[in-house]
Amino acid sequence: MNILFASAESAPFAKTGGLADVVGSLPKALRQMNIDARVIMPLYGLIDYNRYHLSYLFTFQFPRRTGVTDVHVHTATYDGVPFYFVQAWPFFGQENSIYDGWNADVPRFIFFNQVAMAVAWELRQRTGWFPDVFHVNDWHTGLIPFFLHESRFDAIWGKVGSVITIHNMAYQGEHIGGWMWELGIQGRNHPDLVYQDLTNNTLAIGIAYSDAVTTVSPRYAIEIQYPYMGYGLYGLVRTRTNDLYGILNGIDQERWNPETDPLIVSHFNADNFKELRPLNKRELQINCGLPVRDDVPLIGLVSRLDAQKGLDLAIPALRRLLSTTDAQFVGLGTGSPDLNYELWRIGQDFPLRCRTFVEHNLEIAQRIYAGCDIFLMPSHFEPCGMGQMIAMRYGALPLVRETGGLADTVANYDNGPADVGTGFVFNWTQADALFNTINWALDTYHNRREAWERMQERGMRTDFSWDRSARQYADLYQKIID
Repeated sequence: MNILFASAESAPFAKTGGLADVVGSLPKALRQMNIDARVIMPLYGLIDYNRYHLSYLFTFQFPRRTGVTDVHVHTATYDGVPFYFVQAWPFFGQENSIYDGWNADVPRFIFFNQVAMAVAWELRQRTGWFPDVFHVNDWHTGLIPFFLHESRFDAIWGKVGSVITIHNMAYQGEHIGGWMWELGIQGRNHPDLVYQDLTNNTLAIGIAYSDAVTTVSPRYAIEIQYPYMGYGLYGLVRTRTNDLYGILNGIDQERWNPETDPLIVSHFNADNFKELRPLNKRELQINCGLPVRDDVPLIGLVSRLDAQKGLDLAIPALRRLLSTTDAQFVGLGTGSPDLNYELWRIGQDFPLRCRTFVEHNLEIAQRIYAGCDIFLMPSHFEPCGMGQMIAMRYGALPLVRETGGLADTVANYDNGPADVGTGFVFNWTQADALFNTINWALDTYHNRREAWERMQERGMRTDFSWDRSARQYADLYQKIID
């Protein structure tokens, strides 16, 4: 079984969020099941050609409505997974960032959709490898299922299936009909698109034309069928309920491993964390200029600073908490300018209890996971989320809002001996609700240490690997092929 993932980004080559983590780890898990999974993605200027040992593969000419483009394909193998990188002027190859603004991104990704099938065809002609299924991801690659549908009467393309994974319904690639006409994309006449005026929305096109639709958690598959999470596409999603699957993301447990992580000072596991994990907390406190105290609970946050992530709840709750209680906070993230400022400002206002980093820094992130007691993730919506799984893997208890993948992965504390629970869960999107839940967690930390440690151990022993999810995807691919 041959699977070709098409994605705008993939770890470690180019990453802005969870999409890259999934595409960077799921194909690896599939290959361990003897499924030949490969990835095609753009060659951005920021990708370090030498570091990742890329090599030139071949060049071909691709005719388009506006002319002929020379397409250069490069390749690399990472964690046993073959990657193909598309370089074509002026779309990919010189940009210094993954996303360069709407006016630049739309024609770039329309072109990437057009050329992805051409690269697959060239691979078939030159190497004999050809996909049985295209696995596309989010709006950036939503046109590929449509192109496959238009090619369904071809003897070869008619045998290729498609699945689209929705990583975040909020980003859709909408209102781009003018670009598609200019670049020669034929009309989309699917009745479910036409009557809802969605023929110019690439995510909607992918949902309508794919053989199957997946989301990154079971809860999110339900949420996007309703107006409050469907972002205008809930009606279309409901037409695909027979082909809609919520498959929970995993994490690469070899990479996210507190026993071997080179970025933390004290390695530990579920058997010895009580003795060894506190050394990481002390090191984090030292590095952040905070008082080194084991008895003070340390709250951590590692997040993209976006309205989705619930920072409008977290900042007021943290300000109130740091003004009234003996707790510490370390936050890391970058994103929208207003939230960057709010995170920086809280660090300035509470220098004896708080340290914030407005940046992307993998080393600091790992030390927060390994050193904090409570990991804060109060998202308004969260298709899956990986921070809470990494936090549990590293012995921190997540404090999350009950939504999407957070609801699927974090079991709420039973407020007793911890016969149930891996963290703390709240529901209402109010700063007071978050503040009260933090106080509940602090009370548990101080007065129910045995229950706290039982939850830590349970979280660390939870299997968040890709194995189960990869099996679900393998079954889905086989169903599509059959």
